[in-house]
Amino acid sequence: MWDYLFDDVKRMNKRQFIYQVLSFGMIVSSALMIWKGLMVVTGSESPIVVVLSGSMEPAFHRGDLLFLTNYPEEPVRVGEIVVFKVEGRDIPIVHRVLKLHEKNNGTVKFLTKGDNNSVDDRGLYAQGQLWLTKKDVVGRARGFLPYVGMVTIYMNEYPKFKFAVLACLAVYVLVHRE
Repeated sequence: MWDYLFDDVKRMNKRQFIYQVLSFGMIVSSALMIWKGLMVVTGSESPIVVVLSGSMEPAFHRGDLLFLTNYPEEPVRVGEIVVFKVEGRDIPIVHRVLKLHEKNNGTVKFLTKGDNNSVDDRGLYAQGQLWLTKKDVVGRARGFLPYVGMVTIYMNEYPKFKFAVLACLAVYVLVHRE
């Protein structure tokens, strides 16, 4: 399989090879521009996330793809589903706002909980942290596509699956080339 790919590359002249490299670069840069554009439009550093656990069932299932917004002027509300990051953890968490704690000076803190969990999220927060603030929020769920994110989960949990997908794509390209 790889021999065919290398044979194709060897048969290309310099101009064809540069054209292929530039085409690939344009695809990658277009994807990055679309992602950055979504970040600007939604106000979220991560406008699309995958639900990684069953803690929000039955509202969201593992593998659901969530679409987020994070506009600074919108207040946090009880019952709203937020995606937040906790200090010391790289992966954001998708849970529902359980309680609000408003102070006289206008600051708002809130407590979250997964719909399928028996206790609130204080055990997930950073040590000594009892409430989340708006700066912890990555976004708020506005829509979702069920199970579309399972491909991402499989690729992360089973690295061999990732290579199998890449191999299938390479075979497809070789079979369907001009």
